[in-house]
Amino acid sequence: MKVIFFESAKNYEPQKDWKRVSLCDQKSISIEYFIKPPFHASPEHAHENAQVLVVLKGKMSVKNKDREVILSQNDCVFIEPNEPHVVKNLLNEASVGLDIFVPGRDFSFWLNKL
Repeated sequence: MKVIFFESAKNYEPQKDWKRVSLCDQKSISIEYFIKPPFHASPEHAHENAQVLVVLKGKMSVKNKDREVILSQNDCVFIEPNEPHVVKNLLNEASVGLDIFVPGRDFSFWLNKL
């Protein structure tokens, strides 16, 4: 068993006020807690990992080439590996979520993209 305490977990801000915290950083799975500032949108991106995004607080849109979905608290979406997508906070306040990646991805993903 490996325990990660939130207060001492690895974290960074890929862009101003966009906070990410590594809750699990394994080869088989990784989990990242994130805070998206008001109206923030990630750049369009894709990764070789399957992803489940869970909205813990707020409202976000997830858009791929075919459609856009609006997610509220406790909603989630599955994103296929290598599927280009954009995640946007739709509110004028922070939204919070979890990204789960299988297999796990390197926590520095955004540092290497921006």
